[in-house]
Amino acid sequence: MRPIRFPRDGAPVLDIWSYARGASDTGHPLRLTPAQIDHVRRTVMHAPEVMVKVTGGGGASSSRGIKAHFSYISRRGELEIETDDGERMKGRDAGMRLLEDWDLDLDAHRKRPDLFATTRRQAPKLVHRLIFSMPAGTPPDKVLSAVRDFACEEFGLKHRYAMVLHTDEPHPHVHVVVKAMSEDGARLNIRKATLRAWRQQFARHLRQHGVEVSTPIEF
Repeated sequence: MRPIRFPRDGAPVLDIWSYARGASDTGHPLRLTPAQIDHVRRTVMHAPEVMVKVTGGGGASSSRGIKAHFSYISRRGELEIETDDGERMKGRDAGMRLLEDWDLDLDAHRKRPDLFATTRRQAPKLVHRLIFSMPAGTPPDKVLSAVRDFACEEFGLKHRYAMVLHTDEPHPHVHVVVKAMSEDGARLNIRKATLRAWRQQFARHLRQHGVEVSTPIEF
């Protein structure tokens, strides 16, 4: 076993602020980037971590399912739905009005709808259902503001979207419904890398509203 030699000049034994866990091609320790150092600081301070996920289940491929989802997130019209153009909608018919406004006609997004019966291919999603959540104690108004800024930056003038803030559980969260087909006919595909990037963006907007948060970072 090799002996361990401690520095005599007072230098720290482990300089976690300057070096990463890996090594470069030359064998020397890799220095952390400012973003990685900031991540270590937030981790040590136990800053809460953001959560962004896509909800599963059926209902995103039919007008009936989408209407039911709007009814659910608006608590049957009791909660306010905020749209991408700044409109605030309430009432049991809010979901139907959005369906009509977004022109979510199934055949318009399926060039050959008759093929699905024979090939058993799953019908394409007309919307994506997202949840942006923070731990209990986070100011709900700041969570909503951060999601609003994120959605405008990511989807504005491209994909129609609507959101609803939920505060009936300990952790404040925002449901976001995004139209899968953009106004230019491009489909939104959500992958793992997409969600990683969205978490970083959501965290950035939260910090801009004064909420200290943490996100996973690649070293």
